[in-house]
Amino acid sequence: MNVMRSIRTYGYLFGYLPFSIPALRQVRRMKGNASAQNLADTISREPRKWASGILRRTNSEIRMTIRGTLPDGPVLFVSNHEGNFDIPVLIAHLPKPFGFMSKEEVRKLPVIRDWMEEMNCVFIDRSNRRSAVRSIREMAGKLRSGHSMLIFPEGTRSRGGIPGDFKTGFVRIATEGGVPIVPVAIHGTSEIMEQNNNRIRPAHVTVDVLEAVSHQEILDRSATEITGLVQGRIHEATAARAARKRQQEPGRTA
Repeated sequence: MNVMRSIRTYGYLFGYLPFSIPALRQVRRMKGNASAQNLADTISREPRKWASGILRRTNSEIRMTIRGTLPDGPVLFVSNHEGNFDIPVLIAHLPKPFGFMSKEEVRKLPVIRDWMEEMNCVFIDRSNRRSAVRSIREMAGKLRSGHSMLIFPEGTRSRGGIPGDFKTGFVRIATEGGVPIVPVAIHGTSEIMEQNNNRIRPAHVTVDVLEAVSHQEILDRSATEITGLVQGRIHEATAARAARKRQQEPGRTA
């Protein structure tokens, strides 16, 4: 069963892309003629459809909660990074369209690269310090232009373990971009693939959109303080989800 589920999921992941090309052409024709909001909605529609289709084929259950009030306008989403399915889950469920930072190697993938460029994604060469600095500036520029962005400040996947320490670069992005930070705690995505030798299995995934950190608070505190604040909120939320899941396992009592 897991083998067939894996074939269906991976097949859809790549097989759907050629069918998205007409929508990609439509987006490019709209530029210069449509309002910014209409264009953003049109751009986000196809990636959401693609991401939702992938998740359906994994038979996973995704639950999202929003704590507090999500700020109006562009925000910088800051999330822990558990597995490769983080991006499809967040594209399908976060209430704001967003671009995200991705490694430079993804530029080699046709159609995926084109959609990511339309989504205002930013590519980074992690082996090149100058590229990292340019990417930070580019993300800040996208935010100033009204586009929400997402970053994984751990820089690598935790694969269901304890989230790693956050790098402070996201604070500079939010500061220069003039936007609030919205922490996001994601739990369970590594159970879809990483914990199964890359075979696809159903999982219970939770996404907690946590209380935002206002731009004024970012300006009033040091980058180290803001990093610790955001990391602390995300770690607390993921630990609570993990504890709740353990209590629900067969043979355990609350």
